[in-house]
Amino acid sequence: MSFRGLSRPNASSGMGVADDSKNTFMELKQKKVHRYVIFKVDEKKREVVVEKIGGPAENYDDFAASLPENDCRYAVFDFDFVTSENCQKSKIFFIAWSPSTSRIRAKMLYATTKERFRRELDGVHYEIQATDPTEMDLEVLRDRAH
Repeated sequence: MSFRGLSRPNASSGMGVADDSKNTFMELKQKKVHRYVIFKVDEKKREVVVEKIGGPAENYDDFAASLPENDCRYAVFDFDFVTSENCQKSKIFFIAWSPSTSRIRAKMLYATTKERFRRELDGVHYEIQATDPTEMDLEVLRDRAH
């Protein structure tokens, strides 16, 4: 019996995870050099790749505006907030963006690849599946983080 390496494609979706995707996530998590990262499935390369990186000065509105209106994406967002005890905290959200206006093929591809990709991102605190912006607005993140 042979075992494939972690970044190899899996049988269900055939999509692997680019090393750059994992490395960029680790930079967000450990070094806090990114506010968010948006990932897309590259069907030619057959892997999940980084599409856009948001700098530490960018905010939630910049992040939300970076998601395509009619196509699926994965994203991680580093959400900073202050607790009721006045402590500065940070939580990492994984967002599976699948707008209702996106193609059926894209929705299926992202749905079958999600669990495999999500497992590669060690350190995510919360996961959100969103089909429209209201399902992932700032209030939703705030409520989940507290």
